[in-house]
Amino acid sequence: MLGILKQDTEQELDPNQPRPQPGVSSLPELIENVRQAGLTVDYQVTGTPRDLPALLGLTAYRIVQEGLTNTLKHAGPGAQTSVHLDFGRETLLVVVTDDGRGGGVAPSSDPGHGLVGMRQRAFISGGTVNAGPKAGGGYEVIAKLPYNLPGGGVAQ
Repeated sequence: MLGILKQDTEQELDPNQPRPQPGVSSLPELIENVRQAGLTVDYQVTGTPRDLPALLGLTAYRIVQEGLTNTLKHAGPGAQTSVHLDFGRETLLVVVTDDGRGGGVAPSSDPGHGLVGMRQRAFISGGTVNAGPKAGGGYEVIAKLPYNLPGGGVAQ
């Protein structure tokens, strides 16, 4: 199942052809792939969607991708999962939650680099990521990605 989430980074590519990076417009396809792997995912978008710079869109996509990967690894395929994007006035809010009831794999001694990577991506985009257990069970990832980019740029 986890291979489905990683396949876009491992496909054979023509080195002479530039490869477009995924963004928020690629999320429905990612979520459908995860659903086909057996995970129930509720996907919601609120606010007025806007075009995002490539870096910001890629950051949001990778945070969702890692959140769903972690759900498959730790909460398991029976978990109820939610992905919510909120296009606010100044910030894109990305929330990935699960109920932790999927009977996933026991925690490993290697925490991996997923949460660190999410935080680094958000930081580069001028944002933040908070992740941890939810009250009552499950796990939650909350990313706040401002439209005002580092260096004074503004996402349109």
